[in-house]
Amino acid sequence: MNTRKKIIIVGASGTMGKFLADLLEKEGHEVIRVSRTSKDVKADTTSVKSIQEMFEKIGAFDALVSTAGSTFVGPWKNLNDQTFRTGVEGKMMGQINLVLIGQHYINPKGSFTLITGALTHEPQIHFANASAANGAVEGFVRAAAIELQNGIRINAVSPTVIEDSPQYFPFFPGEIPTTMKQLEFGFRKSLFGAVTGQIIKP
Repeated sequence: MNTRKKIIIVGASGTMGKFLADLLEKEGHEVIRVSRTSKDVKADTTSVKSIQEMFEKIGAFDALVSTAGSTFVGPWKNLNDQTFRTGVEGKMMGQINLVLIGQHYINPKGSFTLITGALTHEPQIHFANASAANGAVEGFVRAAAIELQNGIRINAVSPTVIEDSPQYFPFFPGEIPTTMKQLEFGFRKSLFGAVTGQIIKP
């Protein structure tokens, strides 16, 4: 049985974030829901200042789960320096900064869980920005795992298209959707297990 933890869910207004936050709350954990529109704590992960203010407001915590990070989705011809920075500043640096800043607030033996996706290794049309951002985050997770102090663990969960987001199915032909139950257990492995530096594929 898991002991009660103080868990920050970044991206708590999205499909995955809301699902996890509801689940963990029912189990008795103290869940802080973070998003741009959250009633708990508002934060914009593309802003270092906003992330810093978020951690100052929340204080010490046991685990952080990120299901946030915008990327540019669209035709290759529309990719340029500006559009590509959507994923660099959103999914890549947004999540990396959650760890770089959050490491100064997290309790010993705490954990960070970031979100990537199958696009890292199985790219799809219109998703080059997401593939690149995912790859960078996964590289960061592996590197951070060997340098984080005080027993802090870090992993990434890497699903394919999820069953509760059918609007994305046409972009992932032939892919078997990740179920919400599979997603749950992927995040549980990172949150409550002993692994670190892993890319967990639910």
